[in-house]
Amino acid sequence: MTTRLLVRAQALGAKAAYALPRPLRRVLAGKPIRIDGQELSLDAQLMLVLQKISGQSLVVDTPENSRKRLEIGKSLVGGDPIEPVTVRGVNADGVPARLYTPAGVGEDAPLLVFYHGGGWVVGSLDSHDNTCRFLAVNARVKVLSVDYRLAPEHPFPAGVEDSVTAFRWAVANAAALGIDPARVAVGGDSAGGNLAAVVSHQQVLAGGPLPAFQLLFYPGTDGTTRRRSRDLFGDGFFLTSDNMDWFMSHYQPDESQRTDQRFSVLLVDDLSGMPPAYVATAGFDPLRDEGEAFADKLAAAGVPVVKSRQADLIHGYINFLGVGHRFREALSEAAGALRTGLELGQRKSPDVRTAK
Repeated sequence: MTTRLLVRAQALGAKAAYALPRPLRRVLAGKPIRIDGQELSLDAQLMLVLQKISGQSLVVDTPENSRKRLEIGKSLVGGDPIEPVTVRGVNADGVPARLYTPAGVGEDAPLLVFYHGGGWVVGSLDSHDNTCRFLAVNARVKVLSVDYRLAPEHPFPAGVEDSVTAFRWAVANAAALGIDPARVAVGGDSAGGNLAAVVSHQQVLAGGPLPAFQLLFYPGTDGTTRRRSRDLFGDGFFLTSDNMDWFMSHYQPDESQRTDQRFSVLLVDDLSGMPPAYVATAGFDPLRDEGEAFADKLAAAGVPVVKSRQADLIHGYINFLGVGHRFREALSEAAGALRTGLELGQRKSPDVRTAK
């Protein structure tokens, strides 16, 4: 009871802070932060201040405690459930999942198979519930959120196996789900973005069926190389460099095996034949550069890509729907890209279009 009351008080405090006039929010957040030619948005900077005040962090000693802490964080900034959406649990060939159906979509709707983030260690159907609701309503798609097995109880490649299974099950059971099997996209954030890209490549290797589209938010694509963005933003911007090491050590503790293309999809020699993609990165994110490198490599292989850097945001922004405005704006852009991509279908174009 005490914990619930504290969380409720913190959530009310966060809403009150974001409701302040902009000058007062700026005083609370502090001086603008500018790094690498980018200025952190006031919404994101205030989020980091409130995170510090509340004592929230992405990693807390053990996986169990980290999972609990993430669920608390969701209640602070996730927002009220977005409606109208019908939600029901399904069994995707042994993999638990949750199907979101927004009001007004027909029985031949497109589907997004969504893989939640959390470093393959934390995160759940609940942690990304409102994100899935938002995408369902704003992209006019059904969403199948996949509860893949987590490390360290189930290390690599268990998450990959579950993710592939869920996608194949969705396509095979299109009639029962009321979806168009030719318009099944994959998507996810961070570790979930990694899994979505890996599923796409595994389907290329298997000869199909292929996802119709990839919706990738700040995906982890290479566990072997430390890039410049990790040095610039590896501390103080929600996801830290130490967090990344912690997650990878639980998911694949053998560093020599991180070259596996099911772990580091950026290392795949030939990405031709991959589905069209929207690759979103956050400017103040240690994962920024590897996500953008993956978008560039897709484009070089002839895959249609939109590369969208949300230069003023931080890792995790698709989950911060209950506070401010900037986070919803960024997710709205992605929902539009998903809807357009599914309507247009695969279109051959080798260039990267950078969203402004």
